[in-house]
Amino acid sequence: MAGFCFSSLKDIYAACPAMPSAGDISVLAKPVRVSGRTIKNAIAVQPMEGCDGTSSGAPDELTFRRYKRFSAGGAGLLWMEAVSVTPEARANPRQLMLTEENKDVFSRLLDEVRKEAVKAGEEPPLVIAQLTHSGRWSRPVDQPAPVRAWKSAVLDPHQHLPEDYPIATDEYLEALPEKFACSARLAREAGFDGVDVKACHLYLYSELLGAFERPGRYGGSFENRTKLYLDSVDAARSELGSMILATRLNAYDGSAAGWGVGEDGEPDLTEPLMLIDKLRGKGVSLFNITMGTPYFNPHVNRPYNRGGYIPPEEPIKGVARLLNGCAAVQKHVPDAVCLATGFSYLREYAPFVAAGMAERGEAKLFGFGRGAFAYPELARDICLHGGMKHEKCCVTCSLCTAIMRAGGRTGCPVHDTEVYLPEYRRVIKK
Repeated sequence: MAGFCFSSLKDIYAACPAMPSAGDISVLAKPVRVSGRTIKNAIAVQPMEGCDGTSSGAPDELTFRRYKRFSAGGAGLLWMEAVSVTPEARANPRQLMLTEENKDVFSRLLDEVRKEAVKAGEEPPLVIAQLTHSGRWSRPVDQPAPVRAWKSAVLDPHQHLPEDYPIATDEYLEALPEKFACSARLAREAGFDGVDVKACHLYLYSELLGAFERPGRYGGSFENRTKLYLDSVDAARSELGSMILATRLNAYDGSAAGWGVGEDGEPDLTEPLMLIDKLRGKGVSLFNITMGTPYFNPHVNRPYNRGGYIPPEEPIKGVARLLNGCAAVQKHVPDAVCLATGFSYLREYAPFVAAGMAERGEAKLFGFGRGAFAYPELARDICLHGGMKHEKCCVTCSLCTAIMRAGGRTGCPVHDTEVYLPEYRRVIKK
């Protein structure tokens, strides 16, 4: 397994000389403006599924606990985990899903999250609802039920899908923008500050971006491959009013598929930047740029110290790829707000790298996913105490992912032992 081998920032820059750096991290405590709203600081909690909703899709006890901890921890933005737009698109039986029947539970969650911040002496964070269709990674009950966009020579064997496994029809796809519009309306009525139309990690809309060989209206040309996603952005926007319109978007699929991938296998952002231009024209103002998929090439998506396989590269190179992708997008659309990802791997050195990106105009927000599971008060420590504490940091051991893959409710069994160490033991034994 790969191991974290850095004992100083000097070690990190020796391994990756182009990594940004700043000695003064106070820029991270400054507010960020987006779509007429103010995010109190530049630190975000990124979408990380807890797999702990109710069977009907409502937030449950551990969902409330997690987001209240994030809010009290001082982050300026909570980019909430995936919320499915339709039952068959849930990635697990406990994935969140907004409905008319449970909308009030989401409203109560948001109310308690904001009150928890005030109770902790913090200004409440803004909260984004991430709307999704899980596509080929759908598992609404205990067994996988993929809704695949096209035949993939890489992913189909990985999922053990037979050659004749069905492809989602054009008619099925055509009905989805209305579902995104409905979910966006419910998010507005529940009290969210913004909505993300998700197109990352090879979930359905992300997979379609690389559907070069799919026949029909949604495959082949750039215009066809982006059509459903852009139609859904339009549909969501029609319901949002003055809310923030956001997206978490893959800029590079890596070995899993072909979106953003050059002939040499390295990132080629020609088409992703073309798509960014179209999204800006439709009012998207907040971009969370990511890469790969956790289901096939997680070393691209979330560089780790320990995981299911030994990665083919040093994790620091994966971090640099993620940060460079965000930097390219931010420089391409300087009037938008781009959120960079990949910081959890850097532990207590992350704020210095983030501040360096801010100084160079390479991002305006900086996100922690696994890092926030382990260390929910990291934003408070960065903004009020000048940095992160080594002993609190995520060690990127992938145990949170192991719980998820085993069907449990996920969190950090290393640092949140009271709740998640018993859960880890329970599901691993099962």
